[in-house]
Amino acid sequence: MSIPTKGQVDTSDPIVSAFKNGDLLVYPTEAVMGIGCDPDNEEAVLALLALKQRPIEKGVILIAANYSQLLPYINDEAILQHRRTEIVSSWPGPNTWLLPKSASTPQWLTGKHEKIAVRVSNHPVVKALCEKLEKPLVSTSANLTGQQPAITQQDAINIFGDSVFYIDGEVGGHAKPSTIRDGDTGEIIRS
Repeated sequence: MSIPTKGQVDTSDPIVSAFKNGDLLVYPTEAVMGIGCDPDNEEAVLALLALKQRPIEKGVILIAANYSQLLPYINDEAILQHRRTEIVSSWPGPNTWLLPKSASTPQWLTGKHEKIAVRVSNHPVVKALCEKLEKPLVSTSANLTGQQPAITQQDAINIFGDSVFYIDGEVGGHAKPSTIRDGDTGEIIRS
């Protein structure tokens, strides 16, 4: 078996194959089980929103292993200089920031918003997953809109059955989902 070189994705890996096929992935995050997919696959994102019964207008969060993975989706030059240190120093961790979206970021990710919600995770499974896929993931809580999020893989199985691909691992020790803050003002949108 050959080891893929940098930039060459190993499609023999079942996780990579599921991701490339547009399957929805359920995985542990800092506080709850997350459900996500390839942010560049419109069909997968729309399937995720339909499964969760989540309106497209709300937008979604992208999670990544590092800031570089987010660069195609954000307008890095438009981030206010006096906010940059606070944003970057809050990562990795359970801190989601609303940042200016890049010109190429699709509406299926941002909904009705001019900003995109992004986070660099410190959860080992999320980091390894994003590194393996060499890109960020759409990430939202594994639940139906308005219901309690899954905390364990079994909770997620009870909600989604075999309609998704499950990634093993335990939820981190945080009591609630990530804090969401506006990158321009620092205002807390969700605590």
